Amino acid sequence: MNEQNKRFHRFLPHHRYALRLAAVFLVIWSLLAISPSHRDDWALENLLVLVFGIVLVLTAKTLPLSRISYTLIFVFLCLHEIGAHYTYAEVPYDRWFESLFGVTFNSLVGWQRNNFDRVIHVSYGLLLAYPIREVFQRIANASGFWAYFLPLDLTMSTSMLFELFEWVAASLFGGDLGVAYLGTQGDVWDAHKDMALASLGAVIAMSVTAGINIYLQSDFGREWTESLKVKFRRPLGEDEIKRMIRKRKAEDKNPADGQS
Repeated sequence: MNEQNKRFHRFLPHHRYALRLAAVFLVIWSLLAISPSHRDDWALENLLVLVFGIVLVLTAKTLPLSRISYTLIFVFLCLHEIGAHYTYAEVPYDRWFESLFGVTFNSLVGWQRNNFDRVIHVSYGLLLAYPIREVFQRIANASGFWAYFLPLDLTMSTSMLFELFEWVAASLFGGDLGVAYLGTQGDVWDAHKDMALASLGAVIAMSVTAGINIYLQSDFGREWTESLKVKFRRPLGEDEIKRMIRKRKAEDKNPADGQS
């Protein structure tokens, strides 16, 4: 075994690496589950985490992700759990920063509100666009332009869906729980800014990924060119419907040999 292979095999197997991250996350989750600021909001915030966790467990054997993807997901979920513990609008990062440096972070950067929720939304695109890209590449065989555009597209659309989910949840529960879950802090453009930041995070992630691939992938340009070529020259829509109808009629008239 050469030195390069030896270095490669020093990495933990993917499933063991994922299990270790899961164990650490469960410890963090358990600690942050103790006396959250608003228990109902904490439960609501963790509903999607539960669903996401189940999906990761069920697909671990058939679709084990890279260590990079698992790490990015782990970091995002840890940040989310901090927000769930305090509620996004009340995470005391300013107090923590002041206790260390004697000045608030907001005063340094000119922020007027608690922007932890903004950080999480940009992190959503920044940290999850790459795992999404890996799934598109391995399931849908996305390549070239589409391997970068589709993760951005899904990040933007799921960010929009989450804003709709927040709106529905806040409307259903109302009161203090609805206000805590929305966390708009009086900003009428909160949802728009959240979606824009998630999109920005995904753009940064895909730009960095493209930069790395341009440097390492000798056929980067050819792959992009191939991905943008027309694969089927004939129109679809009503023309494809007619073709399928003709094919179905032909199959009905001439059933396959041996079919009873």
